[in-house]
Amino acid sequence: MRVNRILLSAALLFVALVLQVSVLARLQLPGAVPDLLLLTVVGLALVYGHVSGALVGFAAGLLADFAPPAEHAAGRYALVLCVVGYVVGLAKPTTGPLRSITIPMAMVALAAVGSTLLYAGVGALVGDTAARHVGLVSLLITAVIYDLLLAPFTVPLIMALARRADSDPLAESPGSSGSDVAGGWSAFGTGLRIGDQRGGLRVKAARNRAARAGRIKSVKRL
Repeated sequence: MRVNRILLSAALLFVALVLQVSVLARLQLPGAVPDLLLLTVVGLALVYGHVSGALVGFAAGLLADFAPPAEHAAGRYALVLCVVGYVVGLAKPTTGPLRSITIPMAMVALAAVGSTLLYAGVGALVGDTAARHVGLVSLLITAVIYDLLLAPFTVPLIMALARRADSDPLAESPGSSGSDVAGGWSAFGTGLRIGDQRGGLRVKAARNRAARAGRIKSVKRL
C-alpha cells in the first residue's frame, strides 16, 4: 500500500473505532450494533481494491480485537474483516469510478450479513455460543438495517477522502464528480455532494472572468 493510503486508512480506522466504542456501542439498540468499522472497511475496499481491502480489514479487525471491552479471542474479528475487505474489494470497477449507489449499498448489506455469519461461525469453532442465546436471525436483520441506515452518511465520505488522498485522476476528471457515487449520494436522499461544489466554483469563476473581459473590451472600444 502507498504511504498516503496507509496514513488515511489508519486515521479513518482510529476515528471509526473511537466512535464505535464510545458512542455506537452505548446506544443499547435491540439486536446488533451499527458497525462503523465495517463501513469504513467497505468504503476503502471499494476504492483501493481487494488486496488493500483485505489489509485494511485485517488492521481494523485487530484494532477491534484489542480495544476494550473486547471479550472474544484475539484475531477473530481480524479474520472476519480481512475476508470482508477482500470480497468487497472485488467489486471495485476496473474501468472507472462507481456511478450508482446500488453496488455500495449491496456491498454494505453483504458485508453486514457475511461478517455476522463469519463471526458466529468462528465463535462456534472456538466454543463461543453467545450468538445462539441472542438469536442469529435477529442479529442478521438488525445488523443489515443499522448498517444500511448509517451507510449513506459514512461510505460516500470515506470513498471521496480515499480518492482525494490517493490522487486518483478519476476523481478530478471532467464530468466524473457528478456521476461518481463518492461525488454525491443525493440520489439516496442524503444531500451530500462531495466534489460537485468544486466544479461549480470553477464554472462560476470562468464565467466571471469572461464577463470582466467583455466589459474591458467594451470600454476600450469607447
